[in-house]
Amino acid sequence: MSPRFEEIDWRPTPMGDISLRRRRDPVTGQDVHEVKLGDEFLMSSLFTAGEIALARLGLAALPDAGTGAELDVVVGGLGLGYTAGAALDDPRVRSLIVIDALPDVIRWHEEKLVPLGARLTADRRCRLVQGDFFALAGDPRGLDPARPDRRFHAILLDIDHSPRHVLHPRHAALYRSGGMRALAGQLHPGGVFALWSNDPPDEEFTAVLAEVFAAAEAHVVDFDNPFQDGTAANTVYVARKGPGT
Repeated sequence: MSPRFEEIDWRPTPMGDISLRRRRDPVTGQDVHEVKLGDEFLMSSLFTAGEIALARLGLAALPDAGTGAELDVVVGGLGLGYTAGAALDDPRVRSLIVIDALPDVIRWHEEKLVPLGARLTADRRCRLVQGDFFALAGDPRGLDPARPDRRFHAILLDIDHSPRHVLHPRHAALYRSGGMRALAGQLHPGGVFALWSNDPPDEEFTAVLAEVFAAAEAHVVDFDNPFQDGTAANTVYVARKGPGT
């Protein structure tokens, strides 16, 4: 039996101290992995429905869903790896780049300190890249440092709490029209951008997406929350470029 609580790793970062913890949940009896940045909880293996739905909803929105297409995908934000894992569940995905600003988060996966580490690092389609997603999103050379000017079929983003509640003030520019246009330029025609949010659907942000993309919608993802003796919800925004853009 694992101990009731263990701090697996702790490191200072430019955004605050980050820690990886494992505890035995008294409600479910499961081992739960949690990541904290400073005093804020960033993610928990107890609540993964939104992260998984981000990949599934985003990839399902591609126009060639259900065909033998081969997809190149970017995930912004590695975390505990659940969005990346769900993307790799799609057999159409031939390559996946996962970008995270914190080298320690990547190291957790490489050293198998988190539940999905062994799976992600063993999949030849998956490449973990240390970098600033927000800087790369606005860089004309693109999101893949190894292949400038490369385009992608889908970009799936789960870093900030929401477009309004960002982890760093400089992230906010991405969620405005100019930032979304720069990001859309890194997608193939018909490509998809999808975003996880911990807040309810935001009409103002949905309008920004509709201004830049050919189609945009917000999906509410409900999931069980044993701490509230009921359900909680995340939002997944899905926006698609037109076929000729």
